[in-house]
Amino acid sequence: TVRWVTARKAVVVDAVRSGLISLEDACRRYALSVEEFVGWQSLLAQHGVAALRVTRAHQFRKAR
Repeated sequence: TVRWVTARKAVVVDAVRSGLISLEDACRRYALSVEEFVGWQSLLAQHGVAALRVTRAHQFRKAR
């Protein structure tokens, strides 16, 4: 995946949360770092899917 849209990020986070795929497998399959995934997971849990937009993520990160 070259470009990550918000819905795709949310699907990957939900798949790991529900146990469909392990964190290690998701990171390897999608070439993600654990830190990147944890960031997505945190933003999604705290602020919803809108926070996963690259253009908006900095606004939500400042709030933490």
